[in-house]
Amino acid sequence: MEWWHGLILGLVQGIAEFLPISSSGHLTIMQETLGISGEGNLAFDVAVHVATVLSTLVVFWKPISRIGKGCLTKGMNKEKDYVLKILVSMIPILFVGFLLKDWVERIFDTERVARHTGNGLLVVGIMLIVTAVLLLVCEIISAVRDLKHGKDAEDKAQKIADRMTVTEEMTGPEKRKIFSLQNGINYWQAFLVGVAQSFAVLPGLSRSGATIATGLMSKVKKTSIAQFAFLMVIVPILGEAFLEIIKGLRGADMGNFLSLPVLCGFLAAFLAGLFACTTMVQILKKFRLWGFAVYCFIVGVLCIVLPYCIG
Repeated sequence: MEWWHGLILGLVQGIAEFLPISSSGHLTIMQETLGISGEGNLAFDVAVHVATVLSTLVVFWKPISRIGKGCLTKGMNKEKDYVLKILVSMIPILFVGFLLKDWVERIFDTERVARHTGNGLLVVGIMLIVTAVLLLVCEIISAVRDLKHGKDAEDKAQKIADRMTVTEEMTGPEKRKIFSLQNGINYWQAFLVGVAQSFAVLPGLSRSGATIATGLMSKVKKTSIAQFAFLMVIVPILGEAFLEIIKGLRGADMGNFLSLPVLCGFLAAFLAGLFACTTMVQILKKFRLWGFAVYCFIVGVLCIVLPYCIG
């Protein structure tokens, strides 16, 4: 891998991680196009994912700081409730990570997929189309909800929830209900979003697209789902990166993490991630996701058809 490979792939990762178009799918497509796919890119993939996590921390620094301060106070509050919901959302991905890790790695092996299907991008193409369908269904449901309740219904409900206060006399369920209204998500919704994230380990199935779409379809507030979807992935990604670094130390292979292509990719992914994360939050507040659905469908079809035509 050359330094400019790292720069291009870092930009792709940084942008695609937050937009609902699948960063893993686009990285696989670009690596296949550039002819640099394979196990040697593991250090690079870990580095650019860590870079996007850091960009998430920068963009959401204020709410993260508020959550941290809330967790240090005495008694149950909405910040601790929020952290517990993030932990609940991590249960499905931990299950996949511990029990299905080898299977997932085989799915990402484009050479293996090509040997069995004649098309290394077949899985990516199919999952991009699935992403498009998810976004389309999500938008239809969201549009119907807006017509029924009004586009500003969520904002009004959030303002009312923020004015609610929790007292010592309240029961546990009463407190949890208020916290769910204030945080815009309950425990069941958090778990469903976590299930969506676990399926998004498949290359081409957008993690942000799957989690945001699942959240909106399960009636999570649009103003809340982007932050939750981006924060819930921080611990799993950092955990995976830590394990890979330990593996690299044991194998005396840490040089891969400090190579010029990896460093270029890390910087590019971080800067592009800052832009894409901020942009996606604004898109969810003001715009629709139809365009991303159309894009994913077109790219998915091309991934399925073009390799057979060229071959």
